[in-house]
Amino acid sequence: MTARFDAIGLVVSDMAASVAFYRRLGFAFPEDAGQRPHTEARLPGGLRLMLDTEETVRSFLPGWRPPTGGGRTSLALRCDGPDEVDALYAELTDAGYHGELKPWDAFWGQRYAVVLDPDGNGVDLFAPLAGAAE
Repeated sequence: MTARFDAIGLVVSDMAASVAFYRRLGFAFPEDAGQRPHTEARLPGGLRLMLDTEETVRSFLPGWRPPTGGGRTSLALRCDGPDEVDALYAELTDAGYHGELKPWDAFWGQRYAVVLDPDGNGVDLFAPLAGAAE
């Protein structure tokens, strides 16, 4: 028996707000996803991004509570180039999402920025800089 990585799951406080955020990033959720207690978007390569409401999680784990004090998880999205990092960061922050880290040329050879989703999870936006090893 071999387990294989299949999905990333996030618990969300507001399904409609989370679906709207991730749709801006190109995730294809079903049309009525914002009203569901659980939804999924298939990702390239066969992985899935799964969103569950807090109520859904409490339905099978009654003592579950949202974590406090800063996240330890982030999703990293590779952009086509440094300009796309800047443009996507601007689009998201102009739409009211929190920009945690403005785009910058990181010492490890990437244009890099961080935006927080509606629940405070980090979404890293990055692209290799010209001439940088991938």
